[in-house]
Amino acid sequence: MNSTVTAVSSNGEYSFTKPNRDSVRLLAGLGVEGDVHAGVTVKHRSRVAKDPTQPNLRQVHLMHQELFAELRTAGFEVMPGDLGENITTSGIDLLALSVGTLLHLGDEAVVEVTGLRNPCLQIDRFQEGLLKRVVGRGAGRAGGRRAGRQGGGPARRTRRPPDPHSAPQPHRGHRPLEYV
Repeated sequence: MNSTVTAVSSNGEYSFTKPNRDSVRLLAGLGVEGDVHAGVTVKHRSRVAKDPTQPNLRQVHLMHQELFAELRTAGFEVMPGDLGENITTSGIDLLALSVGTLLHLGDEAVVEVTGLRNPCLQIDRFQEGLLKRVVGRGAGRAGGRRAGRQGGGPARRTRRPPDPHSAPQPHRGHRPLEYV
């Protein structure tokens, strides 16, 4: 199976969903240019309320297209950008990635996987019952959390679908993802 970026999304304002774009520009150490969550320090409202000086480990939100197909069979209609992700991928097992994995998007962009997205009640406000489906109990890998991965770090370059991607394992071996 070919691994590709299937959609890119961003929003300069706080909202649950993010509109799809023709392309986004990834800025090293900041995230997606013009996105409300880009920056060196935390931008998610709950994190800012606790400590606005925390490093931003949620600069880029990644989600796999295969989850949308699975949700569709359960009666949910979820499209790229609907759950607030910046980059939607296909053909790579995002759930199996380790902390520190460098996800190569196209020829030049690289996003370092920093941890798990901690899904919140807003997902049920989007579609009732969806939170339970993306959290999952007893799903095994990554604590059953399937609502995406967070990234940041050395990203630079414009991304547009259908860019290929790859994710070699970090040199220090597999380290399980935790919430960031």
